[in-house]
Amino acid sequence: MLQRAQVRITRHLESELLVAHDLPLASYEVLVQLAESPRRRLRMNDLADRVLLSRSGLTRLIDRLQRDGLVAREACADDARGLFAVLTEAGAARLAEATPTYLRGIRRQFLDMLDAGEIARVRVMLAKLGDEVSGPAPARSP
Repeated sequence: MLQRAQVRITRHLESELLVAHDLPLASYEVLVQLAESPRRRLRMNDLADRVLLSRSGLTRLIDRLQRDGLVAREACADDARGLFAVLTEAGAARLAEATPTYLRGIRRQFLDMLDAGEIARVRVMLAKLGDEVSGPAPARSP
């Protein structure tokens, strides 16, 4: 059931972002992650982890975003092999335009379907699941 709900919500969000802003949901998520990062930049490996994409999948997505002028790549000063993805002014503007559409979609496809008590329970469950997935390391035996 969780997967069906996630797929339904994701399809609606993707459709709304594509129609209104020509922006796939994965691209929106990359722009959000960069916007929320210090100096609007992240190392490519860190960005891939945050948006749950493979390194090669992220590389292809960043290629498209760079062609559209929404993201730039910059070399890491302390690591000759490392690269940063950097949000451009055009990327920040596209994100600002798309965010109200995204938030309306979340509200319509998720929040408006639940009452306050249900939302509180979902918040607790998701926090618990998030902690379980990325939580503390297993205890070591003495």
